[in-house]
Amino acid sequence: MTNESITAAKGFWAAGLACGIKVSGKPDVALLVCPTGATAAAVFTTNKIVSAAVEVAREHAKSSKVYAVAVNSGCANACTGKKGLANARRMCAVAAKALKVAPEQVLVASTGIIGEQLPIEKATAGIAKAAGQLSDSAEAGAAFTQAIMTTDTRPKCAVRRLDISGQTVTIAGTVKGAGMIGPNMATTLLFLTTDVAVSKPLLAAALKSAIGDSLNKLTVDGHQSTNDTAILLASGLAGSRPITSRCPRFRKFAKALADLCTDLVRQMALDAEGATRMFKVVVRGAATTADAARAARAVADYPLIKCAVHGGDPNWGRIICAVGSCGVRLDRAKLSCKLDDLYVFKNGAPARFDAQKASEIVSQVEHTITIDLGTGSKTDFCYGCDLSAEYVSINADYHT
Repeated sequence: MTNESITAAKGFWAAGLACGIKVSGKPDVALLVCPTGATAAAVFTTNKIVSAAVEVAREHAKSSKVYAVAVNSGCANACTGKKGLANARRMCAVAAKALKVAPEQVLVASTGIIGEQLPIEKATAGIAKAAGQLSDSAEAGAAFTQAIMTTDTRPKCAVRRLDISGQTVTIAGTVKGAGMIGPNMATTLLFLTTDVAVSKPLLAAALKSAIGDSLNKLTVDGHQSTNDTAILLASGLAGSRPITSRCPRFRKFAKALADLCTDLVRQMALDAEGATRMFKVVVRGAATTADAARAARAVADYPLIKCAVHGGDPNWGRIICAVGSCGVRLDRAKLSCKLDDLYVFKNGAPARFDAQKASEIVSQVEHTITIDLGTGSKTDFCYGCDLSAEYVSINADYHT
């Protein structure tokens, strides 16, 4: 059976287990290791309040070689002061000791409830135990994914295989995130591995671009977390010639990475807290890209639109309302809106359309809302999902 987990790329081991951080007893500590050392790139939340793990990982990601990522779920270790920072560093130190590397060559990530101190003895015992269970098997990769989840209802993984310089190169990824998700990442932990050989600056460029067109385009509730972390590790063990410039080989790798991240985003949107369907908002004819992005997010974030999607209601008036109130430039005489290929509003006036067909479009697992502002040639997009009663229930009960 083909390995479709985070360990699919050559040179990566993983483990995941329960160490008692979560009251539920579910897996809550994970370890991802590249025993030969990997080139690393990372992207973090733009929230001004960040977790201790983000602070430490930002520092350690600068290392020329990274050997591991230690992860815990069930506790965000955010807003926890100096003690929280010390605990994040201790997680790195314990993993480093087990692997016989330097602490600054280990990255760390956390997710869970904000404001609670991490039960560090449980976490470090779990990391030490995980170090003894490392494997490059698909089962180990699946265990890693299970251990990073919080309100996720299912694991989210993706793999891409491509030919570079006559060698098969693999990119693998896994992500957790179901709520508290808004552009500029969200309550998201994303881990990516590849066996391509690529320079650190180019790896960072590929990751930033891929995130920009995928995770940063997803909004569940317009709220970014304190802990958002995306880490890409490259082992270089595929045997392909190293990528050191923005050559066709780099572009091919970057395109595959972006495609994989978009796959994971779709999985996230359809596993958002209480979500039953997702939609893509495409804004065209904007005066600036910023206007297009703002309008797309205004539609994707609007609770009344999200509720309409949940009910399969083609209420285009809410879409036009959201666009008109978000402060972008538009030409009312040219403003248009489509649900997939069906015009519901065209050149500033309601279009004649089959209401049943429109409802069927909105009731699909996934559909596209396209808006033309009529003021220019710029475009952008955003992914969103429906809003259900279950979302309220999950988040009302999350802490208590």
